[in-house]
Amino acid sequence: MFDSIYSSIVTPSQFFLMAGAALLAGFLYAVLMSFRIRSTKRFFIVVAVIPFVVGAVITFVNGNIGAGVAIGGAFGLIRFRSAQGSADEIAAILVAMCSGIAFGMGYLGYGVAILLGLSIVFLAFSCLPVFEHKSLAQDQLLRITIPESLEYNGVFDDTFKHYLKKVENAGVKTTGMGSMFRLSFKVQMKDPSEEKAFIDELRTRNGNLEIALLPYVETQNQL
Repeated sequence: MFDSIYSSIVTPSQFFLMAGAALLAGFLYAVLMSFRIRSTKRFFIVVAVIPFVVGAVITFVNGNIGAGVAIGGAFGLIRFRSAQGSADEIAAILVAMCSGIAFGMGYLGYGVAILLGLSIVFLAFSCLPVFEHKSLAQDQLLRITIPESLEYNGVFDDTFKHYLKKVENAGVKTTGMGSMFRLSFKVQMKDPSEEKAFIDELRTRNGNLEIALLPYVETQNQL
């Protein structure tokens, strides 16, 4: 079961056996990961077919150094055209690619074990009450749009002191063709029930322009 099905020359029957095992295991892997990862349907479809795609590439390269370099360059171009995902999505793709290498070398048992085994390990680790930091769950992203004429240094300090437990400057950028500024802060509310009062007081300072209070996500572009 854990021996390679490939001989010195890959036959059509061996290739299609690899394809069937990779697609079936990839589908089951995507289904299991969907219970813990919040993402789009397209993401899970891609995760399901990655083991076969990588396996086919490894099969066709089959020791050809020139083909291997060309494939590496092609994958590099695809990487730079891809948007950064969450840590869960990146891990899911890496596991799928790792199994694809096993499938491409003919080790179907190892490929299935990597996919299904690591998906079960991921689900088990996700259910354990460890690595959880309550302070991270309380962090929020505060974005305040102000007119260009407003001097923003210190203008909200007294309001922040009254309502916020913690505030960190997360950056500033221009918006509205340079006619406004958008200030970003990483904050923690002292009392979440005072959120509306906090925003209402900020509105009196920024000329009633846009204010957003969102969950703070480290892996995304906050500005």
